[in-house]
Amino acid sequence: MMRIFLFLATNVAILIVVSIVFNVLGLSGALDARGVNLNLNALLIMSAVIGMSGSFISLAMSKWSAKNAMGVYVIEQPQNQTEKWLVDTVARLARQANIGMPEVGMFQQHEANAFATGMSKNSALVAVSTGLLETMSADEVEAVLGHEISHVSNGDMVTMALMQGVVNTFVYFFATIIGHVVDRVVFKTERGYGPAYYITQMAAQLVLGILASMLVMWFSRRREFRADAGGAALAGRQKMIGALRALQRSHEPSALPDQLAAFGINGGGVMRLFMSHPPLEERIAALQNSR
Repeated sequence: MMRIFLFLATNVAILIVVSIVFNVLGLSGALDARGVNLNLNALLIMSAVIGMSGSFISLAMSKWSAKNAMGVYVIEQPQNQTEKWLVDTVARLARQANIGMPEVGMFQQHEANAFATGMSKNSALVAVSTGLLETMSADEVEAVLGHEISHVSNGDMVTMALMQGVVNTFVYFFATIIGHVVDRVVFKTERGYGPAYYITQMAAQLVLGILASMLVMWFSRRREFRADAGGAALAGRQKMIGALRALQRSHEPSALPDQLAAFGINGGGVMRLFMSHPPLEERIAALQNSR
């Protein structure tokens, strides 16, 4: 979940900045140069530029953002047996997955946590928390690493960026239309844009962005099942099941913190729509039922 959270947080920040820049420079005014009618083709093109640029700048910054946000210590020369084992295990799994050697890092966190990020399969970062190394066995950690390597080999960050870019595009597109209608119909602005347009457009972006995130989270949940299967193929199915069960044992559903990110969170009802990971019991069942 940490990988998803960092990507989405960076994406939202960049999208807001790009939006503001377009408004400050008056580029959005080009859509309204001749009166009340929006040029929908031009708006869609501009929305795509804003939406895709936000998403892919986020992707390009993903390793930098993760390292700084999580305080990741990148292992360049292993200083002890744990670091050596970690680097050697990632190298072996990367060879099995036929990807370039990722950077390997550690970060201080009590909870068992791990993530992989990066712009391409051959330029990734795999990082684990100290809590994960302290609470899981070597076989379970290997399965976690296999899961994260599978995210890299499956190109999940790139496909996530593409999906988020499309979502951004339509969020900006429809938010702009809503802002335009409110400004012209409700507040009767005849030329240019009044304050109502900017306020309504930003509010609509926020609301539509929250709704659209349900689609992104659904996609993320499907990719988690696939990464579990990949981790099982790389490290062994029983090791992968063992890692998920270890996480289940260490985090009771009622005590799960909001920021839990290692393998998944439990939830139900409406909150399930916003979960980036499926419930652990569903992931274990999927592995047990796989052939």
